Amino acid sequence: MPQTVDVVIVGGGVLGLATARAVLRAQPRASVTVLEKEDRWGAHQSGHNSNVIHSGLYYRPGSLKARLARAGGEAMIRYCEQHGVPVERTGKIVVATAENQLPRLELLAERGRANGVTVRRLGRGEIAEREPHVAGVAALSVAETAMTDFGQVCRALATELTELGATLRTGAPALGIGVTGETTVVSTPGEEIHARVLVNCAGLHSDEIARAAGDRPTVRIMPFRGEYTEIRPGRRDVVSNPVYPVPDPDLPFLGVHVTPMLDGGVHVGPNAVPAFAREGYRWRDVDRRLLARLLRDPALRGLTRRYWRYGVAEMSRSLFWPLYVREVRKLVPSLEGRDLRRHGSGVRAQAVTDTGELVDDFVIDHTPRAIHVLNAPSPAATSSLHIGAHIAADVFSHLGDEDLARAVRDSAAA
Repeated sequence: MPQTVDVVIVGGGVLGLATARAVLRAQPRASVTVLEKEDRWGAHQSGHNSNVIHSGLYYRPGSLKARLARAGGEAMIRYCEQHGVPVERTGKIVVATAENQLPRLELLAERGRANGVTVRRLGRGEIAEREPHVAGVAALSVAETAMTDFGQVCRALATELTELGATLRTGAPALGIGVTGETTVVSTPGEEIHARVLVNCAGLHSDEIARAAGDRPTVRIMPFRGEYTEIRPGRRDVVSNPVYPVPDPDLPFLGVHVTPMLDGGVHVGPNAVPAFAREGYRWRDVDRRLLARLLRDPALRGLTRRYWRYGVAEMSRSLFWPLYVREVRKLVPSLEGRDLRRHGSGVRAQAVTDTGELVDDFVIDHTPRAIHVLNAPSPAATSSLHIGAHIAADVFSHLGDEDLARAVRDSAAA
């Protein structure tokens, strides 16, 4: 007999799990099922990133990102401390390596202060004192940045959800989605689940899930791979805390940065190159069906017209090692190619408009039976507990409980 629940969440990354947690903490009697197609939680974006808890420095004041990042970061730090997940408040510096980057550095400082971030300007001497191997004409010191392990955060959330009474399913892809009466029916290999509300947190597949549910997503997902290297043992003392370049304000990527990890390693990256499969972790990973669709898509042509110079530069650095090393040496001149080695990659689900513009803010679409999270880039992991509460409030609105929805929104805003 089909199972009927209040909420089914498709996607077991940090955001899907955080949403389930927010629903059950607000309404313990709710029935919630989380479906994850892989055999583990946080298998893709949540488990393949820099593991940085961001401060809220970069985001346009008033945007959803800006509103959720600062408070969300503090909530994530507290969650890690309470649930035994490694976390460390490290701070970071954002470095201008050339004089022409100084106006962008000042814009970042203004944004950070507007968003409640503790920002301090550093001169050359202060950079050398704090990070002697880093080259820069000026920098921003950002106090609130922290490091964690978002894969462990996902596992902690799954453990907590079991205690809260959620039904958790790994190895359970959504093979089909339909509508029967007042419920949405999600078919998995082992069962059919009827839900009053569908929450789509499927990340790289979120636009596909929206279309399968009979909805027209307002954006489409284009996958971008971020490739990492690591510094070999013996040279890992070149930085003591995360060091970032000044990002291009026209792009939703932060540039190649140097990040000491909690396990003692030091990662460099990521870059941002097109991926030819939704889970295209390597150049040879090609989904011909996706590639054919992208080549027919006018959004790709618009994207290419706008960003081709950036794209060519990123792909060149990905394919030609000396060019990549030269980029890293802008921040840390003493590093040589022999000091670095390849160290995996992640794939980012980047939303793009019909005309080929990269979407920087979060995108959450609503239909009568569903909530589709269609763009949740960085700092989504940082802000996931607060984004989860934001989505949970929408869930209760869909379920007709406006009083509870209002209470959840007020609690998240406090």
